Amino acid sequence: MSLHALIIGAGSTGTAVAHDLALRGFRVTVVERGEIASETTGRNHGLLHSGGRYAMTDPEAAQECAEENALMRKLMPDLLERNDGLFVAINEEDLTYRERFLEGCARAGIPAQELTPKQALELEPHLNPKLLTAIRVPDGVFDPFHFSMAFLATAKLNGAVVYTYTEVIDFVWSGRSITGVKVLDRRTKKESVLGADLVINAAGPWGGEIGQMAGIKHIAMVPTAGIMVAVHRRWSKRIINRLNRPGDGDIIVPQRRNSVIGTTSWVVQDPDQIPVPPEQIKQMLDCGTLLVPAFATAPLRGVSAAARPLLDKTVGGGKVEGRELTRGFDCFNHAADGAEGLFSILGGKTTTSRAMAEKLGDIVGRVTGVTTPCRTKEVPLATYRAFYRS
Repeated sequence: MSLHALIIGAGSTGTAVAHDLALRGFRVTVVERGEIASETTGRNHGLLHSGGRYAMTDPEAAQECAEENALMRKLMPDLLERNDGLFVAINEEDLTYRERFLEGCARAGIPAQELTPKQALELEPHLNPKLLTAIRVPDGVFDPFHFSMAFLATAKLNGAVVYTYTEVIDFVWSGRSITGVKVLDRRTKKESVLGADLVINAAGPWGGEIGQMAGIKHIAMVPTAGIMVAVHRRWSKRIINRLNRPGDGDIIVPQRRNSVIGTTSWVVQDPDQIPVPPEQIKQMLDCGTLLVPAFATAPLRGVSAAARPLLDKTVGGGKVEGRELTRGFDCFNHAADGAEGLFSILGGKTTTSRAMAEKLGDIVGRVTGVTTPCRTKEVPLATYRAFYRS
């Protein structure tokens, strides 16, 4: 009999874990309180990171992104826009980061090509004509919903079961071991129990709440909110980044028929209650205008807010802000916390979700004695459309 793994959360992390564990031979169930990728994942830029954004400040995350970027281009080629990105210097301060940025890219294995202002404007005529230099990197664009559904479609072809609008409200215990979850069907309001041999907490910024439900006092994650603003029309073919340290409003992503500028960053207590400060909307539009002047008159299409589940590696209770937290990830076995059979996967980015799932799968395999190796580097993902056919 296969071991039964129940995964809480159907964002990019949870869906990637479902794919990984199903390939290892686990019987997989995914529960999601909303729709697939309807929370943090569905409200992100849709940026397939080259790693360039973190080349100067977070080399571990930069290398992870670079490696997964190259791999995802092979595993889901039909889901990606492989349109590349430009890091542009608008002023002399930006230009001081040029050498450090190129060195960081080289260390992380990120292909980087410097362009003259003339070459950059030939590629992207709507860029600020006062730009001083531009560096081309292999960024890309994906649809977050299709990205997650491709993982789930492949998992379903390998026997996984998915329950949407199903919220975990408690754990089922046998001594110190978790043996399942109690769930609420948010459509029918009926409660039921789903048994499992192990439970994976992939609830993103709600991971702390899931941990507390199991009696775990501290989950090493900080929910950090940010807003993004979409304007009408694609004002660039490529992703446009500010050549500087990561900051507010320094990325424009062409997404469908819009251009999305983001994002801000602040720590929140409740991921379900995120205000949208009006001054931040103006800030995003002003920042977008510095990169692409046409943003000043582009019609506003929408504003979104979401919380990121950033990994907290601080010690001693030190206070940190969102920009200081790593964009890396980690996995935890909570047996030592008195909850055998519960695992958490925290941090990371949609770009690195496959690698996150591989690490968690290896940990689960060692604990359970399942020796099947990870296969997600070799198995191409099914089309997201197969989710509805399988």
